[in-house]
Amino acid sequence: MTRVERSRTDHVMGGLLTLRVDGPMEAEDADRRLLLVASRVRAWSDRLTRFDPRSELCALNRSSTAEPVSVGPTLAAVLERAATLTERTEGLVDITLLDERLDAERDDGHRELRGCGPRAWSLCDGDGRTRRVERCAGARFDLDGVAKGWIADRARALLTDLPSAMVDADGDIALHVAPGTDWEVAVADPADEREELARFRVGDRRSTRIMGIATSGIAIHRWERSDGFGHHLIDPRTRRPAMTDVIQATVVAEDATTAEGLAKAAVIAGRDHGPDLLERAGAWAAVLLLADGSVVASPSTVAWLVP
Repeated sequence: MTRVERSRTDHVMGGLLTLRVDGPMEAEDADRRLLLVASRVRAWSDRLTRFDPRSELCALNRSSTAEPVSVGPTLAAVLERAATLTERTEGLVDITLLDERLDAERDDGHRELRGCGPRAWSLCDGDGRTRRVERCAGARFDLDGVAKGWIADRARALLTDLPSAMVDADGDIALHVAPGTDWEVAVADPADEREELARFRVGDRRSTRIMGIATSGIAIHRWERSDGFGHHLIDPRTRRPAMTDVIQATVVAEDATTAEGLAKAAVIAGRDHGPDLLERAGAWAAVLLLADGSVVASPSTVAWLVP
């Protein structure tokens, strides 16, 4: 059997899904596997999106009372990971900020929002495969990057029997690389995607075969308002778009979900507190683009960078 490298790109989750595999297999078998993974990603996305009223997430958000709501295994798994990230990021990943994000997108002044806080909900046992969500009345969830990271990790797990595989869920990357495979991941400059801020070498690492890489920032999802500007990263401490001097953060961690959460937290925390937060949270590597145009990296990042 010959070694082949195959890839596939689809429009999913409002962005691009890119799949890549490398190893000894027939090209037709690889293409069938990638098609199957893409279909599973689409199914997960349909359950977790806030833009389709038929999704399970929208059904959960429509229930505005404090009564427990039953959710299926996919949504429950993402909520469970979100709760873990809330603890790991010291509260900076908060999925209960949907109304605050929608408020930031409007240009009619800020409303007074009664926040519930990241710990004002919990996931409890249910019947069979379902779980129950308990929360304060009015809490609505925005899974956003947590869902993308989870989908990337879950899709990669479907390809774990192959020597090397990568799932890029619109910027949240989950991958495993066989020893001797020399793959690299570039970090684009948000001001000019033709330019690179850094490039990670992710191949030939026996002790870290499975990993995640994710980028978060305020340069892309950003809009002008009559009272200044808005963006999609809400600071749970102020319940407003984060006032930060970190434009973009890219993090390498043990999986894509963790990398995405840590990258988001680093942006919200800012230059003075973000690097220390990443160290406490156990990030493997990190590159931060600051508002003054400078790029900083954690000491552990040097070993990951292509010279």
